[in-house]
Amino acid sequence: MSAYYTLFKHVLIGPPLKGYYRPWVEGTEHIPETGGAILASNHLAVSDSFFLPLVIKRKVVFLGKSEYFTGKGVKGYATRAFMEGVGTIPVHRGGGRASEAALRTGLQVLQSGELLGIYPEGTRSPDGRLYRGKTGLARMAIEAGVPIIPVAMIGTDVAQPIGQKVPSRTDIGVRIGPAIRLDAHAGRQDDREVLRDVTDAVMKAIQELSGQEYADRDAAQYKRELEKRSRGAEGPSA
Repeated sequence: MSAYYTLFKHVLIGPPLKGYYRPWVEGTEHIPETGGAILASNHLAVSDSFFLPLVIKRKVVFLGKSEYFTGKGVKGYATRAFMEGVGTIPVHRGGGRASEAALRTGLQVLQSGELLGIYPEGTRSPDGRLYRGKTGLARMAIEAGVPIIPVAMIGTDVAQPIGQKVPSRTDIGVRIGPAIRLDAHAGRQDDREVLRDVTDAVMKAIQELSGQEYADRDAAQYKRELEKRSRGAEGPSA
């Protein structure tokens, strides 16, 4: 566990967040004490990445673009320290697609025996519904030979609606479900049908934990549609 992560979780961020928000958690017994695993969570707010690691004893690693770690000056140092402090590691996107870079980095995390936090929807929900998951998590889990543990964040969208920087005081919780083991699919990480079936099963498990309405469509695409409609409603600029 890095010095920054320990400092942020146990001194700078963790105690104040726990004291003010008093987050609750169910199902921590489903997280293995050792070994790699994917924590597949719904994504309602930026603060999900703070509250999920806060209620888990083991370190949770998230993936972030490498630009967060290369800034100059005081701001660049602060951003890098913050990202390291909340368990984010850089994904270098040069020389290939971002999704492939994330896959390779994620596999390294899992094969080193760590917990990898993933938001299968790929982006925050624009309206509180749970959207279709991307199959990358299934591919990583099968190739690395690790389980997928479904997670539901509860109330973070109420505490921190889109556009709000600092979460408001409200009840925030985390529900963790039983591990989904993929031993039967070993070696089938390139089988698209298997990847879709596994991903859909994971999203169903998350939905059962969160109680969200399910939208069988891509969240990022829907966001783009909403932005396009918003621009159209505003009309041409003067």
